[in-house]
Amino acid sequence: MSRRPQTEIAILGALSIGPMTGYELRAAITDVLGDFWHESFGQIYPTLATLEESGSVRRATPGRTSGSRFEITSAGRAVLRERLAEPHTAPPPRNALLLRLFFGSELPPGRAAELLRAEIDRATTALGRFAAIRAEVVAEPESEARTFRSLTLSYGEHHARAHLTWAREALAALPQDV
Repeated sequence: MSRRPQTEIAILGALSIGPMTGYELRAAITDVLGDFWHESFGQIYPTLATLEESGSVRRATPGRTSGSRFEITSAGRAVLRERLAEPHTAPPPRNALLLRLFFGSELPPGRAAELLRAEIDRATTALGRFAAIRAEVVAEPESEARTFRSLTLSYGEHHARAHLTWAREALAALPQDV
C-alpha cells in the first residue's frame, strides 16, 4: 500500500474523533500516534485537499480557507472503514542506530557505547511516557475504543522493553576499547 492511503487513514481516523484544522491534525497525530506514526504538513494539506475533492471531508466552516476546520463526512467514514480493513505491508525498516552499529568499526572509540546509552535513555523515557498513557487509558470508561487504544499501547510498551533489553545486552557485549 502506498504512503498516500496510509496518510488518508491517519487523517480520516483523527477527524473521526472530531473536526480539526490542518495544524490541529498534525498536533493530534504527533501527540497521539507519534510513537508509531507521523505526518508532515506537506503530507496533510495536499491529502486534505484530495479528501475534500472526493467528498470524504468537508470544511466545518464553509467558504473559509485559512485555518479551516475539517470534519469527516459519512462517505469519509466509509472510506476509513474500507482502508482500515485492507491488508497492509510493512515497509522495510530504516534504523539509523543499526546502520551506525553495522559499520561500527569505523566509529571513533567510545561512540558505539554512547549511541547505545542514548538508546537506553530513549527506551527508558518511552516506557515512562507509556506508563503515563496507560494510567489515562485505564481511567477511561470501558469501551471498544479503549480496548483498541490499549492494544496499540501494549505494542509500544513491548517494543520499548525489547529495545531497552537489546541495548543493554549490546552495550555489555561491546569490547571495552571500542
